[in-house]
Amino acid sequence: MKTYRVNEIFYSLQGEGRWSGTPMVFLRLAGCNLKCPFCDTDFSSFREMTIDGIIAEIDAAGGNGGKYDSCCGRSRGRCRKVVVTGGEPSLQMDEGLVEALHEHGYYVHVETNGTRALPQGIDWITLSPKSDWIEGAEPVIEYADELKLVYTGQDPERWEHFNARLFYLQPCSCANTAETVQYVLSHPIWSLSLQTHKYLDIK
Repeated sequence: MKTYRVNEIFYSLQGEGRWSGTPMVFLRLAGCNLKCPFCDTDFSSFREMTIDGIIAEIDAAGGNGGKYDSCCGRSRGRCRKVVVTGGEPSLQMDEGLVEALHEHGYYVHVETNGTRALPQGIDWITLSPKSDWIEGAEPVIEYADELKLVYTGQDPERWEHFNARLFYLQPCSCANTAETVQYVLSHPIWSLSLQTHKYLDIK
C-alpha cells in the first residue's frame, strides 16, 4: 500500500495571498528539491502515512469527523479546504491523493515552486517561483491561479507575463515591507501579500 512522507497536518488560517484569513487544513509533505536562502520552514522530519490515514487526520484536524453531506456538497461549520504544501509537494503529490480528497468533499489547494509537473484535478494552484535566487529552478508548469513572488529588491517584471489569474508580491522580511509596498503602488498588476499568520502569531 502506497504511503506518503507527511511532515505535519494542522488546522489554521491561510496567511498569504488570495485566501488570506480563510480557515484551511494544511497537509505539509516532507522534502524539497530546492534550498532557498530565506526558507523558514522545517519540513525534514516525517512519518509514513496511507491515504486513509491522511484523510482521517485531515477530517479530525478540521473538525469534520469524517462527516460530509454529498447531497448539498457542503458541511456547515466544517472546513472543506485543504492546502497541500511542503517543502515541495509535487515530489509526492499524485492523482490518487487529489481524487481521495475530492471524494471526501475537499477543495484542493497546492503551494508549489513549479519546477515539477503537478497531478490533474487540483482546484487552486499557488506558484511561488524561486528561479530568481536558485539556478535551475525555472518553473515547468505553465499556469497558476495565483503567482506569489517573494520580493527581495529584484525586478519582478518578467513574471508579469506568466499565465496566472492573480499576482502577489510578498516582502522577504519586515525590513523590506515599505519597499515592497512602493513597488506594488508603482506596478498595480501586483497586489501585496503579507504573512499575516506571523503578524498574528498563529501557526
